[in-house]
Amino acid sequence: MSYDFLYEVHDGIATLTFNRPKVLNALTFEVYAQLRDLFEALRYDQAVKAVVLTGEGHGFCSGGDVYQIIAELLKRDVKGHLDFTRMTGAVVQNMRLLDKPIIAAVNGLAAGAGSVIALASDLRIASERARFAFLFNKVGLTGADMGAAYLLPRVVGLGRAMELLFFGDTLDAATAERYGLVNRVVPHESLLPTAQEWARRLVQGPTLAISMTKRMVNNEWNMDLVSALEAEAQAQALMLMGEDHRIFYEAFKEKAEPRFVGR
Repeated sequence: MSYDFLYEVHDGIATLTFNRPKVLNALTFEVYAQLRDLFEALRYDQAVKAVVLTGEGHGFCSGGDVYQIIAELLKRDVKGHLDFTRMTGAVVQNMRLLDKPIIAAVNGLAAGAGSVIALASDLRIASERARFAFLFNKVGLTGADMGAAYLLPRVVGLGRAMELLFFGDTLDAATAERYGLVNRVVPHESLLPTAQEWARRLVQGPTLAISMTKRMVNNEWNMDLVSALEAEAQAQALMLMGEDHRIFYEAFKEKAEPRFVGR
């Protein structure tokens, strides 16, 4: 399938690069639909064990294209607007339902929908040149867009989330790290190598255990403690019977590094 972004798979790592650098990788209707469908398809693609997202040029993703999306939406009725917002929400839904780790390598500006796509990733590595802006209120829209009001308080806390959503101010990479929005800030030239190295570590690790971890973190967000403890007991009982756990045990006895197989 052809995409309006760069996409390649190598050694179990899918690298997706937004590729409209002249407009800081702004999204179009077509790109949103392609992202929605790709993240759904990746649930069943056994060749991919981890995903890296990044952008070409000076931006990660500047959100929806003003001319190709916003200007067009102003011509639509309520149903047309709802079809669009449900499609953009499905991108984040499919990212979170994908039980494979997603790493956002934020190389430049991540604004609007671009900031939420980074937020919906499991790990965020930022170039020292990266910037983040949840711009929705600044353009007269609710900050509750594509799951931002759900995800952001869980990542940075309620107070910081309200600040970012109300004001839409642009954060530099150092501030984003201080807020807990990104896991690591690295020199710009080290960004993609670092993201690929993290992805390789995940791919070479116990991939079934990693996928179960993401699934359980998602599932437990809205559980009470007793329900969460029981869910974890059942999940861990399954993993204790897994082949990777036995491989660890045999390697430990032999004082060797385990070679996990993802089962």
